[in-house]
Amino acid sequence: MKTYKLGFALFLVCLIGCNGKKVNTESEGQKVMQLSRDWSKLAATDSLEKNLSYWADDAVYMFPGQPSLVGKQAIRQMVEKSMNIPGFRVSWEPISVSVSESGDMAYLLEKSQITVNDSLGKPKTEYNKAISIWKKVNGDWKNVVQMWNSNPTDK
Repeated sequence: MKTYKLGFALFLVCLIGCNGKKVNTESEGQKVMQLSRDWSKLAATDSLEKNLSYWADDAVYMFPGQPSLVGKQAIRQMVEKSMNIPGFRVSWEPISVSVSESGDMAYLLEKSQITVNDSLGKPKTEYNKAISIWKKVNGDWKNVVQMWNSNPTDK
């Protein structure tokens, strides 16, 4: 009888403990997509601190032909240099999102474009595809991994 009571008690503890609130992954996904859109609009400005606020402190940025940038300080240096390139503009649009069942991780597939002036001062645009991974940090969504490469068919 003691075994039965103990088993029943464990069952109740599990039932109560496992009956957490279900995360609305669709709603969380829409939040992350909107954050990405807002960030893209902000990237057109020269607000370095606001741009950096979207990255987690330990974020990783990977782009073609270059070593990965690890941490917000390394990313800061890249953003500062980019802002000083003549004609530099960047924008992107999220295409799709997938959110973990726990609601604390998500990834976005995105289309982006980067424009810089060529040697004659004429704007040249590169079209790209990207993936960004987001994580909840202290309740806020932050970008933790950003990676992109060229997508010449997306002009």
